Amino acid sequence: MKRLLAALLLALGSGGMAAAVQITVDRNRGEAATPAFQFERVPPPAKDDAAAQADVVLVAGTMDANSGGLVALQDGLLPSNKDQPQSNLFFRAGTWGGRVRFDFGKPIDIAAIDSYSWHPGSRAPQLYKVYGSDGSEPNLNLTPASRLDPAQNGWKLIAFVDTRAGSEEGGQYGVRIHDASGTLGRYRYLLFDFFDTEGDDNWGNTFYSEVDVLERT
Repeated sequence: MKRLLAALLLALGSGGMAAAVQITVDRNRGEAATPAFQFERVPPPAKDDAAAQADVVLVAGTMDANSGGLVALQDGLLPSNKDQPQSNLFFRAGTWGGRVRFDFGKPIDIAAIDSYSWHPGSRAPQLYKVYGSDGSEPNLNLTPASRLDPAQNGWKLIAFVDTRAGSEEGGQYGVRIHDASGTLGRYRYLLFDFFDTEGDDNWGNTFYSEVDVLERT
């Protein structure tokens, strides 16, 4: 049932992403993965980005009791090693994932969205969709339940991120979502729809270390 729900959620809103959106994925393995989160192309996490000041709420799903909670996404405090649950957000074992909403208080011009993860096994890869809203959509549902398609409830799909690479998926991942025009759009809200990355066991929910939202200057 869990796998069926995850497949349904992935299928919902699968279209509509702007063609100019670019997704850059970097991965560090072995000694290259350090607490500095230094990547070849994706910049290291920021501490003074827009996400750090956002109001962050859980919209759907259940956080794991051992995770660091929502604050781990925005506090600028990074894990010091590859298996540090309290420094990451992740969802309860055996579940499909969860939805998290960022509220910036007003529409801002977003230049890039960065996400970071670190784990020695299947909890390292990232699998999520991110949607945006400026808050003015007449049919906007700010808390869409897991079976509702955000794209049909006032949200615009910005990007679909999937860093899964088959076997030996452990390591440190950095993802940058950006646009050739220099802006992803003006949004007050971002909705992250996080999914578990595998169904072979109950340990497929990613250890998300940080999410950065960079405002265009």
